[in-house]
Amino acid sequence: MKKILLVEGNLREANQEFTDNGIKTHTESLRESIDYFTNDLEIDSVNPSSDKNIFDTVKDLNKYDGLIWGGSSLNIYSDTVEIRRQLEFMKECQKKVKNILAICWGMQVAVTAAGGIVKKGQNGSHRGIAHDININENGLRHPLYKDKDKIFNTPAFNYDEVVTLPSNATLLSSNKVNNVMGINFKSALSNIWGIQYHPEITYEKMITLINFRKERLLENKSFNDENDLNSHIKIIEDEIKITNKDLRMKELKNWLNLIANV
Repeated sequence: MKKILLVEGNLREANQEFTDNGIKTHTESLRESIDYFTNDLEIDSVNPSSDKNIFDTVKDLNKYDGLIWGGSSLNIYSDTVEIRRQLEFMKECQKKVKNILAICWGMQVAVTAAGGIVKKGQNGSHRGIAHDININENGLRHPLYKDKDKIFNTPAFNYDEVVTLPSNATLLSSNKVNNVMGINFKSALSNIWGIQYHPEITYEKMITLINFRKERLLENKSFNDENDLNSHIKIIEDEIKITNKDLRMKELKNWLNLIANV
């Protein structure tokens, strides 16, 4: 049986707040989505930010056929102890794990660990949904986007963006908010597929997160007022009506197929 590692990006305290409010953590959502496609995997999970002894927890990274690094509400340029711990762990993973799927925050960590740069987004943010992601010619030939529509909407929640790619990276997709929405690059031993969005998370959960973060989102001017926020939720609700679950999660399925065949 193939073995994969899920890496949680949020701090343990943030996840406890999710749990206390009846919201699945990112790792729980990811496990649920993986189970939709296959039960034929052995899955471990770790939290490098909150586990001070992370390298003792996962002593032999070579045993994993792949790794998925999920989302977080952290900002990589904050340079905290917890973020430095994640970067250190990512560098070690890139030396020992052959296939990495880096989702949203995970992509930002992977890019930074490999010499790229992440900054606050200059063209706004994705608040529960990313519109009109365009797969370029390289992306259309890449297995990440096998059977994916060339232009698509998807769940997303991010304020930061990759502004400088690692030296050998290939850009696969973009939209008007973030030029870097999908990439592929090599770092040390790893072949890394990176996406700045969340195919593994439902739009329903994104609406839950918007409501959960309502005060913060209004305070930081992500929305003009509560009417603006509610109008945005209505846009996401309309997207739910036309979204095909299998197509939404195609990138995850394609990566799992890669792991099944290595």
